[in-house]
Amino acid sequence: MRALLGLVLLWSASWNAIAAGDITAVVGGRIIDGLAKQPLEDTVILVKGERITAITNRAEIPDGATVIDLGGATLLPGLIDSHAHPLMAEDDYQTFHLQKSSAYKALKGYRGMQNQLAAGWTTLRIAGDGDVFYANQDLEQLRREGVIHVPRLFGAAHYLSITGGGGDLNYFSPEQGLHADGLIVDGPEEIRKAIRAEAKYGSDWVKVLVTGAFMSVGDDPRSVQFSEEEMKAVVDEANRQGMPVMAHAHATEGIKMAVRLGVRSIEHGRYLDAEGIKLMRKHGTYYVPTIYVGDYYMDPRNGTLRQQDAFNDYSENYRHIFIGLVNQAHQAGVKIAVGLDLGGYNYNASVNARELQTLMEAGMTAMEAIKAATSVPAEMLYREGQIGSLQVGAYADIIAVAEDPLANINALERVSFVMSNGVVIKNQLQK
Repeated sequence: MRALLGLVLLWSASWNAIAAGDITAVVGGRIIDGLAKQPLEDTVILVKGERITAITNRAEIPDGATVIDLGGATLLPGLIDSHAHPLMAEDDYQTFHLQKSSAYKALKGYRGMQNQLAAGWTTLRIAGDGDVFYANQDLEQLRREGVIHVPRLFGAAHYLSITGGGGDLNYFSPEQGLHADGLIVDGPEEIRKAIRAEAKYGSDWVKVLVTGAFMSVGDDPRSVQFSEEEMKAVVDEANRQGMPVMAHAHATEGIKMAVRLGVRSIEHGRYLDAEGIKLMRKHGTYYVPTIYVGDYYMDPRNGTLRQQDAFNDYSENYRHIFIGLVNQAHQAGVKIAVGLDLGGYNYNASVNARELQTLMEAGMTAMEAIKAATSVPAEMLYREGQIGSLQVGAYADIIAVAEDPLANINALERVSFVMSNGVVIKNQLQK
């Protein structure tokens, strides 16, 4: 009997050792989990497969576990860019989508997304992109199939625009039969058909240009371009398809119309006002202000770039007003998410972290800015508890920086460790 008991105990110990061998322990100096107000006292994250199984301390690391010791580094959830255009690679974004095939863009986009991932951005929400077809949706399918490692992708393949609006080509003669960069829809029936096509080919959000834009030719960001009847059709059909709506909206009345009709998020919102803020708070509408894109071409850290007149005027005459509006929205309790509105295959993705710096300029604490890039957008995406936080059951999207980002938010420009879905993508810290 004793011999049998001994065999059982030996078998149990061997099984536990085998099971522990499937576990990876990521060890740091502190953990910012994306949820708590302060860093956690525990400093170890246990991972099995693609999920987090425990947040604990060094004494609880199972025997046989693979240990990734990152010293005194700060561990955080993978960052989320809620307004990405990874295939918009040139200044003339309104015609660039016509210059290369969708297959070419998918391959180039794959390389660019690897750069995003290495910089710590493990999830992107695509806000329409520079492609006639659906390269981003194909890349997401390949990610889910385990063929490639890119950030987790949500969003819309294209944005909806009216004829002559921000997504139309307004600088060619009428005899030219070109694909506009947006899907041109006029009236409820065209809107419904376009949304159904987006859903058919893999979009899980609807992007609509409610108002004009700053950078599209022949356009005015202060104009409201979709009628209320058309916007009702957008939201109704999107709801029918189970797709949330992100609304590009600069003009004050366009923002308020979109919020009242039930969009999930307002993008940009440059001419937001007090009533719009109150409505967003009342309806639980998320706000993605994309502040840094207005600074990007002026920022000397980026080298010599083409300075666009629209951004010059904004920077000199309006930026300080806009920062104040974002502060008012934050103080009123509007949920704000980090979105860059930058695009391209080869730009330095570490600059994404500067959006957090601008949110701090608008009144957020460092911890609030980090949550705006983690748990808040995860909630906006209906993925709370899955991404954007370090907790048991969440996907193992873990990044690390050598410094404390609560003391210096710029540390997030220097991400040294990245794990995505339990797979180590980058490790410059391990002892």
